[in-house]
Amino acid sequence: MAQLRDIIVSRVRSKLLKLFFDQPDEIYYVRQLVRLSGEEINAVRRELANLETKGLLAKEPRGNRLYYGLVKDYGFYNELLGIVAKTFGLGRQLIKQRNRLGRIKFAMVSGRFVRRLPYRESRVDLIVIGQLVMQNLASLVREEEKRLNREINYTAMTIQEFNFRKSRRDPFILEVLRGSRVMIIGDEQEMLELKEDETKNN
Repeated sequence: MAQLRDIIVSRVRSKLLKLFFDQPDEIYYVRQLVRLSGEEINAVRRELANLETKGLLAKEPRGNRLYYGLVKDYGFYNELLGIVAKTFGLGRQLIKQRNRLGRIKFAMVSGRFVRRLPYRESRVDLIVIGQLVMQNLASLVREEEKRLNREINYTAMTIQEFNFRKSRRDPFILEVLRGSRVMIIGDEQEMLELKEDETKNN
């Protein structure tokens, strides 16, 4: 299974990126990051300084503490957000537990979800398409809800249902396709170009 460290060699930097991008609006002070990452304070300070120099993090003194947070107009912000979404939390568990979840063709999370924007009952955070073991999917989602301390609005459907609703320009599917998303499993272009006759073999 792909890991963030496959492309980011530094173990400490990889851990810090996971922490920051898992909660993009949070700011952290140094000793908090040491505790959460389980790494030595000097190594954490060194990586924070590197990431600040590169323009990904900004620091802000508050009282006697120095806080760090993400710079959202950093050039590769969205790409890193997507990478972390696939290698940590819900995305990682979907990939790790893929076999016990059934036959997943496509799985995606919304841009709102990966940015941790406020929960909206009318918006879908996760869509999974394929032949699914719903009980196992529900269990996985519940575990992630506990970790994040928030609800996850998700839906699952077969490839045939997805393609039928897409071909009929179903408002729900159109809203999903128009919104920002991160593909966790499957190729986005293949999903968008899926034709009705292709679903018969899936």
